[in-house]
Amino acid sequence: MQSLRELCLSATTLREEDIRILEDLASRLQIFADLSQADMFIDCPTADHSSALVVAQASPSTARSLYSGSVVGQLATAGNEPAVMYCLSTGKAVIGSRGVSQEQVVMRQNVVPIQNGRGETIGTLITEQDISKQVEQEKNVEMLKETTEHLSETLIQFAVPDMPITSLMHEGMILFDQTGRITYANERAHELLQQIGFESPHKGTGIEEIFAWRVSPEYFVRHGGYVQEELARGRNFIMMKAVSAARKPDIIGGIILLRDISDIREKEKQLMIKSAVIKEIHHRVKNNLQTISSLLRLQMRRSSSPELEKVYRESINRINSIAIIHEYLAHDGLDKIDFKEILSKISKIIVSSMRRSEQSIQVLITGESFYLPSNKATSFALIVTELVQNCMIHAFTDRQEGVIAIELVPKENFVSLSVTDDGIGMADTQHIWEKGHLGLKIVETLVQEDLEGTIHFRNTGNGTGVTILYPIHKEDADDTAEDYGRG
Repeated sequence: MQSLRELCLSATTLREEDIRILEDLASRLQIFADLSQADMFIDCPTADHSSALVVAQASPSTARSLYSGSVVGQLATAGNEPAVMYCLSTGKAVIGSRGVSQEQVVMRQNVVPIQNGRGETIGTLITEQDISKQVEQEKNVEMLKETTEHLSETLIQFAVPDMPITSLMHEGMILFDQTGRITYANERAHELLQQIGFESPHKGTGIEEIFAWRVSPEYFVRHGGYVQEELARGRNFIMMKAVSAARKPDIIGGIILLRDISDIREKEKQLMIKSAVIKEIHHRVKNNLQTISSLLRLQMRRSSSPELEKVYRESINRINSIAIIHEYLAHDGLDKIDFKEILSKISKIIVSSMRRSEQSIQVLITGESFYLPSNKATSFALIVTELVQNCMIHAFTDRQEGVIAIELVPKENFVSLSVTDDGIGMADTQHIWEKGHLGLKIVETLVQEDLEGTIHFRNTGNGTGVTILYPIHKEDADDTAEDYGRG
């Protein structure tokens, strides 16, 4: 097995003083692993910065290791180790990521940057700890909490009339005996029924005299002893929930709860109106964008310059990608978008508009559904547009056939979007930005400023791959834990 120094000299561009810093840290790695009862690693960026290399590893002697063998010398990419690549690119720590090791053990991963005296990130220190017992305890606590809540609800539902809680309830409460006669009704029940023009629930009155067929013995039996109905008059809406203590046709007795839901229904009405207005706005924006796209297409056809035609076509594709987002929002009226659904539409439109008549370019979409806020989905749409256009312009210049693979993988702390082609490849990924291509500058700006993410290029040996890592914020999270294990 190669030493840390040998690995760094052969696969990285680290200076001598940087390697000494890592060697000093590696000499104490076993102590850290034993104290923290966790597996620990040191990863360094490779020469082209497209991946990270594991240069040191220590397994704890005080706890069970998550790994059966050594992973020193293996590569970590943006696809299988997003937290590591994000930390190397930004210099920011990623704390508390949860995932599953290659032995299918639930673990917590912490990734912190290792910096030299100049403040440059020269590697990452990674801690991976078995938390399977903790996760099991969390599940047990959640189950206990749910059980307690159900018990509390049951006790309140069957509270006896002389308890102080009945006068504090915001709901109206009516108790009735086995003959269907009211034995108790609080003041709130009187108020709510008067609002919707029903009779007052006086003691001794039959509940069928007030609520008619909704509380008949047959209706209770047909609905399993539980009835829920919405009562309305004008702008007043009351939710009635009735529970029968016995379920025989000739025996009833139980409780009726009444709740004022007028505000809820009014808000729902306002939301429906706003939703309709928003959908109409998105529809009109989509139509306007399509009009602009059509005008640009007319101008393009009048142009005799191939270079000008290329600029027009790229602009049309960008506008169409944004229009697709607005079309989706106009149809569904949602604040969040399942981005996988529109990936295929965007990429295929671009390929269809840019391929030559003799070319056969396939687009393969893989991965999982992930919901994004509309503004982030627009940024992702533009990013995919630029990357697919870049494939069509550069990867398949002299080829009749090709494949563009797009993969969307949501993990606990990141969304990974990869666009890979099997074209001619790039000679030097390290200086990819030097040519100043507008499309790549758009991608860089959107990724770094709008998504606060990172972008990683790599030469796959059979084409080019680009991976975007988008750190998920609390409001964007989908709570989908995926495999963060090495190997």
